[in-house]
Amino acid sequence: MTANLADMRRDYTRDGLTEAQAPAEPLALFQQWFSDARKTEQLPVEANAMTLATVDAEGRPHCRVLLLKSLDDQGFTFFTNYDSAKGEQLAARPFGAMTFFWPALERQVRIEGRVEKVSAKESDDYFQVRPLGSRLGAWASPQSQVIADRAELEALLADTERRFLDQAPTCPPHWGGYRLVPERIEFWQGRASRLHDRLNYRLDNGNWSRERLAP
Repeated sequence: MTANLADMRRDYTRDGLTEAQAPAEPLALFQQWFSDARKTEQLPVEANAMTLATVDAEGRPHCRVLLLKSLDDQGFTFFTNYDSAKGEQLAARPFGAMTFFWPALERQVRIEGRVEKVSAKESDDYFQVRPLGSRLGAWASPQSQVIADRAELEALLADTERRFLDQAPTCPPHWGGYRLVPERIEFWQGRASRLHDRLNYRLDNGNWSRERLAP
């Protein structure tokens, strides 16, 4: 196994990233790369899939894959159960890091910053456009809590379906959005011989600065 892993390698030759190609502010570049990923990545890869890292009250890191659901000048928004493990971690330490990886484009983006809850209206607006099954699941699942087996989860869902048999599910008080407000965004473009391009943007006093990092 060790020998086989050591032999696994891939040379990246698709593209490059120069300062001349990069705008003064990072969100425009992210939107362009995200648009490229939506056109290029093949299912079942989801272009908006990202790894979210958080830290608990003891300083231990945790990460998981989530889906980005909104992006604007304020930041990057995702939705989850506020009572979940990640919700507890963000309540204790409201900072996070996101990583997007688009292998077909040989690109990665890393984002770090403070995380805040979005407004109740933003959460409700998004909740109402989710598929019915997802809305029911948000009520039924005690996310991150220990349950006995699959049958318990299905029983919780059945109870929820009966509860909302004659009405549309409303947005649960324990469910909603978080926005990561970026303070640092790094764009990584794979290059040959592991000499990758890395452009790092940092927010200082409301202004973005850009620097090149060694691979």
